[in-house]
Amino acid sequence: MKKSILYIGNKLSDPNANPTSHKALVKGLTSEGFHIISASSLKNKYLRLADMVLTFIKNSTKFNIVLIDVYSTQNFWYAITIARLSRLFNKKYIPILHGGDLKKRFENSTYVTEKLLKNAYHIVSPSLYYKNEVIRLGYHKVAHIPNPIFINNYKFKERTIFQPKLLWVRAFNEIYNPLMAIKAFEFILKSHPLAELCMVGPEKDSSMQTCRKYAEAAKLPVKFTGKLKKREWTHLASDYDIFINTSNIDNSPLSVIEAMALGLPIVTTNVGGMPFLIDHEQNGILVEKENPEELSSWIEWMLDHPEQTLEMTQRAREKVLNLDWNKIKKDWTELLG
Repeated sequence: MKKSILYIGNKLSDPNANPTSHKALVKGLTSEGFHIISASSLKNKYLRLADMVLTFIKNSTKFNIVLIDVYSTQNFWYAITIARLSRLFNKKYIPILHGGDLKKRFENSTYVTEKLLKNAYHIVSPSLYYKNEVIRLGYHKVAHIPNPIFINNYKFKERTIFQPKLLWVRAFNEIYNPLMAIKAFEFILKSHPLAELCMVGPEKDSSMQTCRKYAEAAKLPVKFTGKLKKREWTHLASDYDIFINTSNIDNSPLSVIEAMALGLPIVTTNVGGMPFLIDHEQNGILVEKENPEELSSWIEWMLDHPEQTLEMTQRAREKVLNLDWNKIKKDWTELLG
């Protein structure tokens, strides 16, 4: 009989929430016979924390292992609280490391980070980047298990001709540097006046407003869709030919992985965990952060070299096949017992 597991993380379905891997992991583990209790879907941060704590206490006799999503934002303190509660109730817990700026959070919160990681039953890192960082901190009970995808949900589109139709999918947050995408698009328009840029994602700070003002002032035809559901933006992706990711800080973003699965060639900034996901000129392109001109130059290269670009998309699809739930479920079932 499979175990019951408490999974504390981001299960928000609100249209202003970031997409997460929480739902996919719950789906995968449930399909393997695990009983999953999860929290929280509440938006208010105080009610959210209360819901997590109450769910833990209410169900404390039903589970022995706690999975805890760990982010670099204020959500980090949810993880710290639930880890303390797990120790108090003598429950095994497994932190799952997310968030592009988690390294900085660890450096700025050394005491609670030590408590969190030292007392963990095991640590899971969806990226090799953070696995290496955690080992560097002296914690060796860390496994690299990628964020799961269900590859059959992503139809690969084989493009033989690439048009300057650009797609960007992230939250409008300063750390994801959406303005870089618009500035690169501005360069592209000089040689391709019919070029398109579509930016998909919710507003998290003033970045969307900044982008809109810049686009309007420069008279750039940028399309802002706001947050779309996964099936909506993945369907929209078939209308575009190049995917750009402009983060200043990043880990292993699901949107990039999904774009690889869909057959979109990737041009991304070379930050954080991105070089662990993208092999330069093999399954995508890595560029310097805060350098829209270099980004636009590589977009031009893709337009001029369709055969090589198609080969990159094929290798990218092959790489993300290894992230399919059927490939990684054994790692989870062995870890959880």
